[in-house]
Amino acid sequence: MKRVLLHCCCAPCSSAIIEWMLQNEVRPTLFYCNPNIYPEEEYLIRKNELTRYAAKLGLDIIDDDYDHAAWLCCVKGLEHEPERGSRCLLCFKYRLLRAARKCKELGLEEFTTTLASSRWKSLEQINAAGQWAVEQVGGGIRFDGRNWRKGGLQQRRNELLKVNGFYNQLYCGCEFSMCKGSEK
Repeated sequence: MKRVLLHCCCAPCSSAIIEWMLQNEVRPTLFYCNPNIYPEEEYLIRKNELTRYAAKLGLDIIDDDYDHAAWLCCVKGLEHEPERGSRCLLCFKYRLLRAARKCKELGLEEFTTTLASSRWKSLEQINAAGQWAVEQVGGGIRFDGRNWRKGGLQQRRNELLKVNGFYNQLYCGCEFSMCKGSEK
């Protein structure tokens, strides 16, 4: 069975991807790295939902440090950018660089992200950030820039959300997306 690191933003977005992986001989190690999420209580709710789902499936989950202040420094000056703007690209780079480093540290060859399942996110930005992260970390790992919206996965996500009773947030995670009232 192939092993990969799956950067996860939340349980709803992860569920259909994880199911697909397990059905296709891929065993993901879940990596919860989301210092962008605000407030911390929201971060914990999302983390706990993903942890609950991982336990149900018998999967390993790694919780990265929640350092919202460091993330804010990273996106400083871009607070008023629209969704899918340069702030989002920088956010993806920040999180996927941490995922790439964790992938290499664990001796895995490949990582991907559930961010590519959200219709509210730019696949072009996500893939650019993933490839950039690989370049920063150096050889030995790959980024799977798959479009996780295709193949019925979006519909399956919605079904699994109901079946598992997941908490479903109504904004990306950062305080700047919260103000825009975007939903997943």
